[in-house]
Amino acid sequence: MHVRVLPANIANLIAAGEVVQRPASVVKELLENAFDAGADNISLVVKDAGRTLIQVIDNGCGMSREDAELCFERHATSKLATAEDLNHIFTYGFRGEALASIAAVAEVTLKTRREEDATGFAVEFAASQHLSTVETSAPKGCNISVRNLFYNVPARRKFLKSDNVELKHIIEEFQRAALSKPDVAMTLTHNDKDIIVLKKAKSLKFRIQDVLGGNVADRLVDIGTQTAVVKVSGYVCRPDQSRKTPGNQFFFVNGRYFRSAYLHKAVMKAYEDMIAEGAIPSYVIFLEADPSTVDVNIHPAKTEIKFQEDPVVFQVLYACVKEALGKNSFGAEIDFEQSVPLPVFSNQYERLRSDVFTPEVPVDHDYNPFDQFSGQQKPLSSPVHRDNLYGSYNQEKKQDYGKLFESEPVRPATKAMIISGKYIVSTATDGLVVTSIRRARERILYERFLKALAAGGHASQTALFPVQVRIGADNMLTLKEHSGLLKTCGFDIESLGPDTIVVNGVPDGYSCDAGKIEAMVSDVLLILADGVSSLPGVMESTMAERFAKLGAAEADIMRSDFEAGKLLEALFACENAEYTPSGKKIISRLGADQLEKLF
Repeated sequence: MHVRVLPANIANLIAAGEVVQRPASVVKELLENAFDAGADNISLVVKDAGRTLIQVIDNGCGMSREDAELCFERHATSKLATAEDLNHIFTYGFRGEALASIAAVAEVTLKTRREEDATGFAVEFAASQHLSTVETSAPKGCNISVRNLFYNVPARRKFLKSDNVELKHIIEEFQRAALSKPDVAMTLTHNDKDIIVLKKAKSLKFRIQDVLGGNVADRLVDIGTQTAVVKVSGYVCRPDQSRKTPGNQFFFVNGRYFRSAYLHKAVMKAYEDMIAEGAIPSYVIFLEADPSTVDVNIHPAKTEIKFQEDPVVFQVLYACVKEALGKNSFGAEIDFEQSVPLPVFSNQYERLRSDVFTPEVPVDHDYNPFDQFSGQQKPLSSPVHRDNLYGSYNQEKKQDYGKLFESEPVRPATKAMIISGKYIVSTATDGLVVTSIRRARERILYERFLKALAAGGHASQTALFPVQVRIGADNMLTLKEHSGLLKTCGFDIESLGPDTIVVNGVPDGYSCDAGKIEAMVSDVLLILADGVSSLPGVMESTMAERFAKLGAAEADIMRSDFEAGKLLEALFACENAEYTPSGKKIISRLGADQLEKLF
């Protein structure tokens, strides 16, 4: 065995494996370079989800010919000169690996011009080889094009996901970059269509509104505190607006996006006992700390960091969020110090009250419109015997009664009573039967969805008014990818622009309440994002179970005995009326012997 020094091109390929994992990795590096160049207007142009082209155009400071060529060399950087500079990093691309790694796995063209130069320069690289440098006319700034990503690494290109998945990752990187720089105008174009267009924002909240939607921005609470260790600022959502769908959680340190499960726990701890189980609050939180106390170089993509005093940062963040939520109480408060004026009665009240009486209206409670005297006027004083009243319901009159009300739906024979809107209690020959309304709905919807997925269609109920929901460009891709499945299941959803949908209808059995539809969309996105097996039968069963559980949870409260009866009819028509798809009991029986033990 001999030890060899790797050639530069192979070393670059290895570095590229760490830095350039997918098209979104290239987008991240190029956008950060544009920020470091001082640009306030950036355009990102993508074709075929980055496979064919990734182009970033900025109006930053530009580069000279020498710098334009040198920036493609490994560890070439303008950010560091001494080892001490590593402790004071405020810029993004400081390691000098990005362009070298990108040029190792793609064909790259860089056009650039400084403001003081009359002409610009175009530099071409491919497979780590410098192909050419020529003078060219160019506006101030940089225009870098990355074509045919992974063209010389077929295995890496083969394992890229679908265009929708790769584009979704690109959009996520674009959104993170946009939130970090509200004062920069940014545009994302895919296959010659504008996906996101952002003007310079007056403040972070305006940028949040532009990136995540007004429905998110309206739910935010501002946070802020400053200590000797860290400064915290940004926004968190109101507890009642937390959703089960992850995706709107952003941490930034000194302007750089990062992920931290540890600090996420600090935020979640502040929401304890305020949000439902499984719900995740949205937040955009900025941390500022002395760069010497922050290590941003522990991950190749620089998305994970470490604070020198992690526990202190945790406690400061927790206290800051907790205080903000406390100050912005969302429940109505009663001021007991203010006395409520009571009505004052005059001294004549008791006398006047004694003169008040309830008028007596003559009513014949025994009158029966179906007896033989129904067409005759009967004196109110004439007695009607109980036997005569019930005896009049002979078979012929029952048939006439049925004809009179034949348009009425047939009510179930079993009497049903609703308890707390959660349970149906009905009688049986040997006792009582208690049915869980939510679980019964889940079983009914599950079997309906299974039939729909097998037959190719599920009944949809139209909402009284179409509901618009802004879901973001990344989630729009998810909905489009599964549009056929959603239509089959009964969701009538149309796109309205690049990041907004209109819900015209929902599956039969779901709530049409406009206030619930937005939450339903959030849950549908969560179901689709989880992914399902492609094995025949497994996918249908899994999706049917998930959509059934969602529909049962979001359904309107049952209020009438008639609804209860219809639900029982539908339940007992199912193949399995005893258990939910996940095996939970739907029905419990209380026999006479169990009832006797209660007394």
